[in-house]
Amino acid sequence: MESLRTRRWYARGALALVVLAVVVLFVFAPHRGVGFVLLTGAAVALTVAGLFWFLLLRGPLRWIALCLGLAAPVAEIVLLAANRMLWLAVLTLVLLAAGVATGRAALRPERSEWQLPVTDAAAPRHPFLVMNPRSGGGKVERFRLRERAEQLGAEVALLDGTGKDPQQLARDALARGADLLGVAGGDGTQALVAQVAVEHDVPFLVISAGTRNHFALDLGLDREEPARCLDALRDGVEARIDLGEINGRPFVNNASFGAYAEIVLNPAYRDDKRRTTLDALPDLLTRRRGARLTADVGGIRVEDPHALLVSNNPYEASDLAGMGRRARLDRGLLGVIAIRVDSARQAVGLLNTAHRQGLRRAVAAEVVVMADGADIPVGIDGETVRLATPVRCTVRPGALRVRLPRERPGIRPPRARLDWAALWALATGRPDAYHGRGEISGPAPVPVDDSG
Repeated sequence: MESLRTRRWYARGALALVVLAVVVLFVFAPHRGVGFVLLTGAAVALTVAGLFWFLLLRGPLRWIALCLGLAAPVAEIVLLAANRMLWLAVLTLVLLAAGVATGRAALRPERSEWQLPVTDAAAPRHPFLVMNPRSGGGKVERFRLRERAEQLGAEVALLDGTGKDPQQLARDALARGADLLGVAGGDGTQALVAQVAVEHDVPFLVISAGTRNHFALDLGLDREEPARCLDALRDGVEARIDLGEINGRPFVNNASFGAYAEIVLNPAYRDDKRRTTLDALPDLLTRRRGARLTADVGGIRVEDPHALLVSNNPYEASDLAGMGRRARLDRGLLGVIAIRVDSARQAVGLLNTAHRQGLRRAVAAEVVVMADGADIPVGIDGETVRLATPVRCTVRPGALRVRLPRERPGIRPPRARLDWAALWALATGRPDAYHGRGEISGPAPVPVDDSG
């Protein structure tokens, strides 16, 4: 654990680097420093606006908008070079980046706030594993997962495309005496078998044989060598984590509503993701297509978002798309990210961590999503289905006993939220004002809305 004294010096160093960046800029360019700041702000605004219009428009106007967005930073570099300020701009940005990195280090959460508590666990006598040979581009065969699991005494069932139900396979195995269930496959299959493990209170083993392995990532498992996950069968530890449910269906990562779910529902998406997405976005962003959503997030009403993500425990505050990391999976809360972007101004605001227009974040024990239709598409752990409205999302705290190998990469510390007020309080020796203002704090008793 880093001492408060060390954190205090990190905070002072961060503030000093930022001040140094400003001093360098105005000492070496006293009459052009303000111009550089304004020029950079204009370039950022034009880039974001151009990219927003690229998503919103069609035909030649779309490509004109893209050219505008790409030309703005290039034009800034050319102007800086012509005025012999490029070296100064680079130096200033390097100092600012160093200050931000040092500030995040100062506010980084304590280890106890993000490490998952585990207990020793005896080796299972009759483990049963479901493996999908097609998942992850054939990782089951490439890493010889079936052979290695059987050598460790596990019974293995393959999902070979004959319509086998992974949940029924798991229930049949439990009837034969299985005392551990596991999955080598995608997160959707992981969730289905995890639900059976919860019903019978048996340990669950995650084998990172999927394509993205978001669930394995947040458990601290090795995603490059999935065979290492099998070490939990002989030398494992156990943790209790939460399981999300949406209209009674389990999810381990998240459920997405709105634009993303509408796009993925299109049959053409699998063959040409880029074209399908670009063709659909103009209608989705202008409300000419897709359901209009309203969400009740533990008493907070969220009106008409373009996209809504409900996750099993909240994602880091720096992650807008829900594709990053969750520092903990045992807080007993759902995370909510709602995004509404109606203008280029709001698109620019999303980049400003101090005031993100169009963005709402919250935590709650229950989320109810309503729509102007009888059913809506929902992306559940990467698989899109249609569900009847209203859609009710809940979380089952500590319901899943997950078995982990003792030796594993572990969970990366979450990025600290850069809070300049907290940084100043820490640097000036007021730890009480600083405490708890980082990225991770204790579970909120009520939903938190920091929409800006």
